[in-house]
Amino acid sequence: MSDSLNIPNPPASEAEAAPGAPIRAMQPIGLTKRILLWLTSMNLAVTLLMFLAIASVIGTVLKQNEAFSSYLDVFGPFWFAVFRNLSLFDVYSATWFVAILLFLVASTSSCVIRNAPSFLRDMRSFRLNAQEKSLRAFAHQTELRTELTPAMLVPRIQASLKSAGFSSRVKAGPNETLISGRKGSINRIGYVLTHLGIIVILLGGLLDSKMQLKLMDALGMVKVETANIPVSEVPEASKVPVGGLQAFRGTVNIPEHKWGDVVFIGLKDGYVVQELPFKVFVNKFSIEHYDTGMPKSYMSNVTLTDKATGAEITKTIEVNHPVHYMGYNIFQSSFGDGGTKLKLDAWQLSGKAGVAQPIDSAVFEKKNFDFNDQKYRLEFTDFRQYNINPVIGADGLEHQVNYGPSVTFKLRNAAGEAIEYQNYFFPITFKDHQYFLSGVKRSIGGQQQFLYIPADQNGSIKTFMAFLATLSDPAKMQAIAAQLIGDAGNATGTDAVASTKLTQAASASIAQLVEVFVRQGFPAMQAKIATALADRKLSPEASQQAEQASISVVRSVLERAFLDTLTQLGDKQDFTDKDAKFFDDAMDAISALPVYGSPILVQPMSFEQIQSTGLEISRAPGAIWVTIGSIMLVLGIFMGFYIHYRRQWILVKPEGRGSRMLVAGSDVRKNIDFDRDFALFCGELMTMTESKPMKDSSPTGSGTQGSPA
Repeated sequence: MSDSLNIPNPPASEAEAAPGAPIRAMQPIGLTKRILLWLTSMNLAVTLLMFLAIASVIGTVLKQNEAFSSYLDVFGPFWFAVFRNLSLFDVYSATWFVAILLFLVASTSSCVIRNAPSFLRDMRSFRLNAQEKSLRAFAHQTELRTELTPAMLVPRIQASLKSAGFSSRVKAGPNETLISGRKGSINRIGYVLTHLGIIVILLGGLLDSKMQLKLMDALGMVKVETANIPVSEVPEASKVPVGGLQAFRGTVNIPEHKWGDVVFIGLKDGYVVQELPFKVFVNKFSIEHYDTGMPKSYMSNVTLTDKATGAEITKTIEVNHPVHYMGYNIFQSSFGDGGTKLKLDAWQLSGKAGVAQPIDSAVFEKKNFDFNDQKYRLEFTDFRQYNINPVIGADGLEHQVNYGPSVTFKLRNAAGEAIEYQNYFFPITFKDHQYFLSGVKRSIGGQQQFLYIPADQNGSIKTFMAFLATLSDPAKMQAIAAQLIGDAGNATGTDAVASTKLTQAASASIAQLVEVFVRQGFPAMQAKIATALADRKLSPEASQQAEQASISVVRSVLERAFLDTLTQLGDKQDFTDKDAKFFDDAMDAISALPVYGSPILVQPMSFEQIQSTGLEISRAPGAIWVTIGSIMLVLGIFMGFYIHYRRQWILVKPEGRGSRMLVAGSDVRKNIDFDRDFALFCGELMTMTESKPMKDSSPTGSGTQGSPA
């Protein structure tokens, strides 16, 4: 990492610089030296830092350590597998990320070991072996003539150097005297401090990584648990005792008025349980919302109890305001449901359709039931009080609308296959009409689809369920069809005996079509009509007309059934536009029921919310070292950039009754300000020594700036 810095070259002797000196043969570079050169190369450092920066960006943009199901929902099966194989869901503990850190530590340490000794020696050296020839090669050099003797000049020159901030040393010879000054040598400490700061930061990061836990897993000292089971059922092999890990970061969800004394640490495709030396009791969880229903802020009031002493302390944990206790950091990271109590109605969609059975349950509870000799289980997984969704308004703009509370559950059959549902408590308005929504997700990461059930004028689902019950009763539907056909026969004056036989046959056929519609949907009913017409060998035009006529007759029967349902419910018998809209929406909903995937519709009725707080508890002994390293890094950078390491040499030789002075200076960073500062120093020196520039000499002569021996 030091290749780009201006490191002084080794001293060059006069013999080595003399013309005609023998050229030494290049010695082959050994393997150890090659490795050292590679480790200290700027190319390696830049490459490692580039990968480190990319990984850090990924770790910042992609939320880390979430449940795999969340990533599967967002990215889908393909990209989920790719990202998981690359360990992008836990970047900072990935093996390749730790390997980069280790290489960077090795590279930076090699730079310090290689260059720090020479830098420290350079800080202490005044370079009193400088030769006149090398001084004349400096870019910043000039010659001065004075009538003062060398003995008179030395104290004046040292005074000028001191005035300019230089410390100085004098080397007196028989024919010349060299005064060397230096300032800003702490600049060299900046280099060492910067690199040491990087090393300390990286080691602190490694100390807080999961490497110890991964090593324990590799050695079989801990077993990853993959099942979603209560803490009491987690085997001891998957638990880490207090003090078992020097550093960790885990999460735990604790309902209100409950306590916890462990955290869950994600590892591979499961987790391990880290025990804590204290208990966390949640007194109250509070959350504030914006007008739209989006969370604004949330906090937990908790009581922390030391298991060893029983000492208690009550604290409030807020977002970005963690609590520090017994060497652990407790963060407010999330919130969720803590087992909200639910009252629901389970409406049968087949069999005794339209009949409801009340259910008392709670989130995280399971309910088993039998239906048509099939075993099912309801698994209530979540409750959400607010559901914010984007909706296009009448103005054509997107608005955030709160759909209100909902409950999420899974319906699992005897084979273990499950479909996830999200049902809302209250009807939701779309284009001036209200609907009960039931979201359906058939697979993890699959798209959620919705069943829209129209709400009646009272905002109730009862009219729809009563209508479904009517359609699901074959005898009742045959009677309605017979009545409708009879009315049509009376209007045309058909023979009574013939009409009765025709009515019975037609009404039975229509009732069968309605049954197919309710159980299998509109496409199945349409296919049954087409099959029946195909047996009659009609022309395509006649067959199409007959099919449309049959569908029209069935629709008329369905409309009559709807009117009868309204009559039974005590509603008016005239068919309004709202009734027509309700009827059309009901037809769409009933046609979708065969693919709904559930024999019942769970309608949430009321709830008693119980919230849980999501806490992130960590132990990070490396954090203090990261802080120290950061301070070292900042100080080192400031020293390197803002403290100029400069040297001045004044070679004094007697000349006649006076003296001649050769003045040369160097700035390690070759800062352009040194042109001005060197000229100012020479001006002050001329004043102090009563000297003048010699002919063809100026404070900024030509040459190359360097560092003499």
